[in-house]
Amino acid sequence: MAKLYFHYSTMNAGKSTLLLQASHNYRERGMVTRLLTAALDRRAGPGRIGSRIGIGEAAETYGPDDDLMQRVISWLQETDIACLFVDEAQFLTEAQVWQLARVVDDLDVPVMCYGLRVDFLGQLFPGSSALLALADEMREVRTICHCGRKATMVVRKDETGRVVTSGAQVQIGGNETYVSLCRRHWREAVGDRQRACGNGSPAA
Repeated sequence: MAKLYFHYSTMNAGKSTLLLQASHNYRERGMVTRLLTAALDRRAGPGRIGSRIGIGEAAETYGPDDDLMQRVISWLQETDIACLFVDEAQFLTEAQVWQLARVVDDLDVPVMCYGLRVDFLGQLFPGSSALLALADEMREVRTICHCGRKATMVVRKDETGRVVTSGAQVQIGGNETYVSLCRRHWREAVGDRQRACGNGSPAA
């Protein structure tokens, strides 16, 4: 039975590497996969999913106005699809996540989405929020903070290397722009250093 999967993490956890490896595993067994990535993320080149370790593959792109259900229906007219892989899934709209859920339920095509859970302000992306609500299975892809703890947050830096705490939710960038941190060090980086005391009052 097909399922909708959401593999989520913070930046630089290896999501794209896992996606490419999983697709390769299907194809190695003679199965057909389709790859989708957000049109606005062109870091690896237009229409390409790239990994920090140097592997990459061409992919179809999607924008906020694309109907992904109809896209899959058109593909199925050409050949069966063993699995649909979606990179940068945080950029999906809520409507598109529902479309992918219908791909799973109505077309019996498994869909594996890979993306960020929260932005640099600790807020859920719309696509991630919808996937957390609708996915049949969710898997955390882990990476670590500089202190060795699990990184669950990310900070954005400006061109001078300073952490920024305002701005548009979407700004494409890599290691030069984003740093993954545990919650404690994210709070320190954004200026929230308060800790709860035994009596419940905050302390600096």
